[in-house]
Amino acid sequence: MNEPHAVVRRLPSVSRAIDSEAFAPLVDRYGRPAVIDELRKVLAEHRERLLTASHSLDSRPGPAANGNAPAASVRELGLGALSEQVQQRLDRRRRSRSLRPVINGTGILLHTGLGRAPLAREAIDAIAAVAAGYASVELDLESGQRGRRARAVDELLCELTGAEAAVVVNNNAAATVLSLAALAAGREVIVSRGELIEIGGQFRLPEIMAASGAVLREVGSTNKTRIDDYAQAIGEATGALLLVHPSNYVVVGFTEHVSLDELVRLGRSRGVPVIHDIGSGALVDFAQFGFRDEPLAERSIAAGADVVLFSGDKLLGGPQAGIILGGRAAIERIERHPLARAMRVDKLTLAALAATLELYRDPQRTSGTVPLLRLLATPAAELRTRAERLVAALTALPAFAESFAEPEVLPGHGYLGGGAVPTQQQASWCVALSPRSIGLDEFARRLRAARPAIVGRVHDQRWWLDLRTVFPEQDAEVVGVLSAATR
Repeated sequence: MNEPHAVVRRLPSVSRAIDSEAFAPLVDRYGRPAVIDELRKVLAEHRERLLTASHSLDSRPGPAANGNAPAASVRELGLGALSEQVQQRLDRRRRSRSLRPVINGTGILLHTGLGRAPLAREAIDAIAAVAAGYASVELDLESGQRGRRARAVDELLCELTGAEAAVVVNNNAAATVLSLAALAAGREVIVSRGELIEIGGQFRLPEIMAASGAVLREVGSTNKTRIDDYAQAIGEATGALLLVHPSNYVVVGFTEHVSLDELVRLGRSRGVPVIHDIGSGALVDFAQFGFRDEPLAERSIAAGADVVLFSGDKLLGGPQAGIILGGRAAIERIERHPLARAMRVDKLTLAALAATLELYRDPQRTSGTVPLLRLLATPAAELRTRAERLVAALTALPAFAESFAEPEVLPGHGYLGGGAVPTQQQASWCVALSPRSIGLDEFARRLRAARPAIVGRVHDQRWWLDLRTVFPEQDAEVVGVLSAATR
């Protein structure tokens, strides 16, 4: 008969292991508490396995010598092997908790799961310049007096859009809540039923409006709303007219909607402010890239909207932010609202946004320096050439033919994403791979676990890498990761 507990007692104690030379590098790297926590879990798992193995052997007929197996496994588990197991688990935990670089091969340019817009080098440098130390966030260095927090950013926004004033908060949902709370809390906000949008994460406009303290007043129908619907709804309780750009869906067929020009004329005639939520926030006309009907912030201001709202990390191509533009009186009311402080942005966002906006001051440079615009401006023919080069580089690898079927270069379609023009596409080219030695799901998992990770899409029994969302300088990394994923 075995003595299971005697076998288990041969496992090293936590104190002996943690104070050993084998564990010293782990303690230096991860800290003593984290190593002890993982060590206890590893030892508990070994203890359970040994007890299970001992009981199993005791119940099995045969020579007593069979009972030596668990004891032998304990002898083989030295402190060095134990530290390796703990390190693997700590590394895995750190990887799962931390943000990691990803090569986006999905064809979706503003992929919410992958952080939406990549930042320009100038924005990254601006973040680095202020991140390591102190910065003049609320100090006027010329006068030595306290300054306005986002003065540089606000001035750039006004210059680029023609607005009288601007304020920046942490995202466009916050911009909507803050604007409604400041201008229409306790009063009705009139909006078309066809514009009661739901944005990511199941946040719906009626719920956002309720959180602001404003009262929703729906007019019109899902597919048809006329200016008379707004006019008849205006009364003593009206606080604002809200026009929302339905960026993440399209209503087609028997439709009618009210233009911003019409709404502004009505608002001015009745003394009611007009708020235009344009969503994704374009500062350049995206028709040049084949995408139509995205409103421009500059045009909304020129049309006379009292307040214009949009995101910073979508079509603008900057950091996550909510941007509020408009007339000076309306913006001052918004800035003075108590919620404004709760929604303000930090120095890193201000630095990145200012650097991104600076790039828009020179239209000749913008498409080559703002990464989103750079990807959009790449001709489809260039993407095809790169795809063919990638396939040539892959097929030249010694073990590639054994691991993959013949790779293909196939046409594809890229999408803006981020809730912008969901039905419109841009021509692209893709590399399609069919691994032989492992399944598609396992292949995709290995690519997600790589460094850098690659995220593509599985379609038609193949794994696709869409070059529309891959930067040219990442092509060599793609070859390296793909070749390693089948080993």
